[in-house]
Amino acid sequence: MSKIAIITDSTAYIPQDLVEKNPIWVAPLVVIFGDKTFEDGVDIHPEEFYNRLQTEGVNPSTSQVTPASFNKLFSELVPQEYEILCVLVSDKLSGTIDSVMQAREGFPNAKIEIVNSYSITMALGFQALAAARAAKEGADLAECKAVAEQARDHTGVVFAVATLEFLHRGGRIGGGARFLGTALNLKPILEIRDGRVEALERVRTRKKSLARLIELVEERTEGQSPIRIAAIHANAPEEAKAVLEEASKRLGTVEEFLSDVSPVVGTHTGPGTVGIAYMAGM
Repeated sequence: MSKIAIITDSTAYIPQDLVEKNPIWVAPLVVIFGDKTFEDGVDIHPEEFYNRLQTEGVNPSTSQVTPASFNKLFSELVPQEYEILCVLVSDKLSGTIDSVMQAREGFPNAKIEIVNSYSITMALGFQALAAARAAKEGADLAECKAVAEQARDHTGVVFAVATLEFLHRGGRIGGGARFLGTALNLKPILEIRDGRVEALERVRTRKKSLARLIELVEERTEGQSPIRIAAIHANAPEEAKAVLEEASKRLGTVEEFLSDVSPVVGTHTGPGTVGIAYMAGM
């Protein structure tokens, strides 16, 4: 039976206990504070990241997983006779897929497949988890890739940001740009659609924006089961916990958990972001 390794990236921010229970390896993106460089989820974690954001007065930036990081993982896994499936952040949000393709060229005899999740956060994470769980049950590389691609069509993420400033500054706002100039007193709700950040709605208050997240996921998962959700947050754990509790109750989920937004994602969404990532129907 083939040994299958699933590589995803740190923007998924899959809870560590799930990483440890499954054949998942995580490639870190990079966070840059001034002249200091950190590997996302390795030598900088959410609590430290948001403390730095508040105290250092420096706007952080980010960079994709480096080819060297993928090369390191491949160098560890290939000699152990692993076949590898990489399930990665949308190529419209990061150059990470370019990096993995470069690294793969150095291992011409290895079996390495790549799936573009067209997503991020736990919408990516659910795809990687689905493939990893299939691998644990004995699926081969082609079957794991098919599971990840199927999961891609069953996942999504909606989120409410405290401000559009960070998305605008990072150039990742996509269709959300139409909110600029009118969103000062409104709370924007966005989603990842076709691999990009797109605007959905504006509501009047923070409380209403969080309630609307649950309604949107209800609408998008209606008639489908099972339903799995993750409440994701950028330094807003209590709000995310409340959203998770209410959404789980209303959706009848079979799996639910809380997930931090990785420092790389937090750089672009800003503190206070709360969202729901979901997978329904598989």
